[in-house]
Amino acid sequence: MSELVWMTAVELAALIRKRAVSAVEVLTAHLEQIDAINPKVNAIVTYLPEMALERARRADEQQARGEALGPLHGLPIAHKDSFETKGIRSTSGSIVFKDYVPESDDLIIARLKAAGCITVGKTNLPEFGAGSHTFNRVFGATLNPYDPTRTCGGSSGGAAVALATGMIPIADGGDLGGSLRNPASFCNVVGLRPSPGRVPNYPSSNAWSTLSVSGPMGRTVQDIALMMQAIAGYDPRAPLSLHQPASLFAEDLDRDFDGVRLAYSADLGSYPVDPAIVAAVEKRLPVFADLGCAVDEAHPDFRDAYDIFQTLRAWSFELSFADYFTEFGEESFKETIRWNAAQGRALSAGQISRTEAKRTELFHRVREFLETYEFLLLPTTQVPPFPIEWEYPLEVNGVPMQTYIDWMMSCAFITVTGLPAISVPCGFTDDGLPVGLQIVGRPHAEFSVLQLAYAFQQATRFYERKPAVCADLD
Repeated sequence: MSELVWMTAVELAALIRKRAVSAVEVLTAHLEQIDAINPKVNAIVTYLPEMALERARRADEQQARGEALGPLHGLPIAHKDSFETKGIRSTSGSIVFKDYVPESDDLIIARLKAAGCITVGKTNLPEFGAGSHTFNRVFGATLNPYDPTRTCGGSSGGAAVALATGMIPIADGGDLGGSLRNPASFCNVVGLRPSPGRVPNYPSSNAWSTLSVSGPMGRTVQDIALMMQAIAGYDPRAPLSLHQPASLFAEDLDRDFDGVRLAYSADLGSYPVDPAIVAAVEKRLPVFADLGCAVDEAHPDFRDAYDIFQTLRAWSFELSFADYFTEFGEESFKETIRWNAAQGRALSAGQISRTEAKRTELFHRVREFLETYEFLLLPTTQVPPFPIEWEYPLEVNGVPMQTYIDWMMSCAFITVTGLPAISVPCGFTDDGLPVGLQIVGRPHAEFSVLQLAYAFQQATRFYERKPAVCADLD
């Protein structure tokens, strides 16, 4: 039974569908893993084993009756605690919502349920997902499974750790400045930031925003593609929603990359990166030549990207938190959230309008660059997982960080382009800390991104290296 927790989601789904194993058996194996591992890492913060077992039994009964099965039928999942889940506490890591129980599901949760997932609980995150270090005053910190003295990243940190340790085979998350990609890199799993609208956000207080997206996480690229078959697709309530069907993610991930041109940049010409990260990524670049690709060291002109991200993020924080501050008092929120919202309040209409114009110019510069190169490669993060006691790195490679999000620009710069990007395991530093490779594709080209990530994954197979906290169970 313990072997089940290290199978891919694709393998598990196939076994369940063939009735080689039941949903209850798969769930039981994962619950045993949660009971053994979660106390060591604090990834799943609301845990519902009895409810999950009842739903697994119903899933097996549904299958026995010959009813139609969803693509994720019988697969255990835990949902990021920022997503509203009907009848299940949804705290967002905030003391003001520590007892909040929603009356309805967010769209992504409803789609996952409809696809046959079995909910086992909720995963930890920073307060309101702010910052890529998973800790809050409700549940405390989530520890990196490869080195529990280090952070797991964030904001989908609990999800990444639960995946990495075999507690669940797939997970959901959100990404504004790197919240799917950063923890995937820190925990040796895969996180896809889809194009805005590929996975519709509903409900949303800012339905036209392209900064924050929802998306999948898994241990393998093929599991990401499987999950996208359930969560992608048009919804009329989300104005940015794309009309392409989710079935496109059921296509073959194998592709011939002979002659495909790739661009690689360690820093997009702009921000500092820890040498250990650069060394780990560049050590694996020859893999792409082996796949037949031509790799050049080049990058688009990312001029203004830092200011664009900081301005639009601050604007979104002012919108998100102004009413909360009035209702609960600003002191109920962590200092970095108060700071970010204050930055938003200080913006003028002219600053925002000029920022949007600069963002348009940036998009076209990057789009034109990707007419020459089909993909852009870069490190997912600027630093390896840092000590759990830090709130955020104060410097990177000797360069001081001015804000709590300055060290996240390797992801944030890609966010403002609106392009799809994935973090895939790329090896480890000399002291055993995971490193991720970020692959960025052309507009709306998620499936192509998955195909290149799959080819790299199959050539390297870093996802097979289990975390240190699981060693006692082998």
